[in-house]
Amino acid sequence: MQNSKYKILIVDDEPDIIEFIRYNLEKEGFNVCSASDGISAVEVAEREMPNLIILDIMMPGMDGVEVCRKLRSKEAFANTVIAFLTARNEDFTQIAALDVGGDDFITKPIPPRVLISRIHALLRRSNRAGDGEGEDRIQLGDLIIDKESFTVQIGEVVLDLAKKEFELISLLVSRPGKVFTRDEIFNKIWGPDVIVGNRTIDVHIRKLREKIGDSYIKTVKGIGYKFEF
Repeated sequence: MQNSKYKILIVDDEPDIIEFIRYNLEKEGFNVCSASDGISAVEVAEREMPNLIILDIMMPGMDGVEVCRKLRSKEAFANTVIAFLTARNEDFTQIAALDVGGDDFITKPIPPRVLISRIHALLRRSNRAGDGEGEDRIQLGDLIIDKESFTVQIGEVVLDLAKKEFELISLLVSRPGKVFTRDEIFNKIWGPDVIVGNRTIDVHIRKLREKIGDSYIKTVKGIGYKFEF
């Protein structure tokens, strides 16, 4: 990965946090800009158009959730990677952040090597999602999803999936590593006007795991599911 072609915006109201992250990212060759509050974060993002934003959740005035909401409302930031920086692990905080379009979480304090690894993973995820957008055939490792023939294949084995199972796996692989909330899955697969039982998603996930194996679909407790390979 050529780090110099990526611009990263750091948003935090603590100067020491900004300096720590900036130092480690610039040492790896990334282009870095920063903002110390929510209002200036939106302004800097619109001016610099970063590939990835590291966004603190808890800030005075406009917090990170509201910053994310404002940016996601603009077409220019539809595919920008937004990773929330937080010392909090409450489910309700993460759900609120994901609901407004956050892609992931970085919990502080974080060791420099782990930070860089997470940044690389987020950027690779973004590149894969962009490359696969609109494609009829997606291959991730041994797993092949063909939207035209409505088939899923692992190696040489073609799997027999029900319609909703196929739609569910197609949704998850559209953004590898992204956590899809249960509400997102309900709305995209069944639609907001369809009433289904609370265990419906869990049953479909269980059936998918029985067919494709347990290693691909990960449960994020209290939030939803993500696809990894």
